[in-house]
Amino acid sequence: MEIFDIVDENGMPTGRTVERTIAHRDGIRHRTAHIWIIRKRDGVYECLLQKRSLVKDSFPGRFDTSSAGHVHAGDEVVSSALRELEEELGIRAQREDLIPAGKFPVKVDQIFHGKPFHDREIAFVFIYERPVDERSLILQKDEVDEVRWFSLDDAYRGTIENEDWCCIPKGGIETVRNFLGV
Repeated sequence: MEIFDIVDENGMPTGRTVERTIAHRDGIRHRTAHIWIIRKRDGVYECLLQKRSLVKDSFPGRFDTSSAGHVHAGDEVVSSALRELEEELGIRAQREDLIPAGKFPVKVDQIFHGKPFHDREIAFVFIYERPVDERSLILQKDEVDEVRWFSLDDAYRGTIENEDWCCIPKGGIETVRNFLGV
């Protein structure tokens, strides 16, 4: 059972906690960490996106942020980001490898696997620019089906046009684009 801190509109813990399923059932605000693996090839920014496992409780089978996850109650955001990066992709990063890029609110009201899903998050965004060979990553099979490089522009278009292949949060990719100045 995962327990989250309930947070205010700035992502600051309120001193109360909530269980994951209740947070997503009732739309209770909590924190997440989003890591964007970025590289520049031939003058074009690219991002490594993960394809979510078909068993995920939200957006199964869609491409999403490089790595992301909930911040457990009592944990700090950077530690959670490092944990998710290692768990999902097998990347053992250090604190100094993660560049804080900002934060944004997430609001999702949909139905997945026949159940209502009401997600309210404050997502903290980090950039990871160290070299990554996607063929050597160790994917967490119950979370990630595959990874693939996309141009940042293609990922942005997929998000803005609500294309079925992706579920990238608009606020997330806009935070990354603003940070990179593109």
